Amino acid sequence: MDRFSPDTVERLSGALGAAVLKVWGQLPHEFQHRIFEEAVVASGEDIRIGLAQLLHAKHPRTSAALSSRALLEPDSLGG
Repeated sequence: MDRFSPDTVERLSGALGAAVLKVWGQLPHEFQHRIFEEAVVASGEDIRIGLAQLLHAKHPRTSAALSSRALLEPDSLGG
């Protein structure tokens, strides 16, 4: 990576990350797990929870579940 400036590496890494986010739900589980763990190793354990939340929001199966939980329950309306 010495051939690239830090700004270029940052820009290219961001583009790759954005592409992975876009197709996250279409990736096989084993790839998702490997990419997730590599990201945690590269950036530190403190990103684990936030990254998991972001990726769950990008996955069709889990994003639908998150959306359905966001709907108001009848009891939350005071009824």
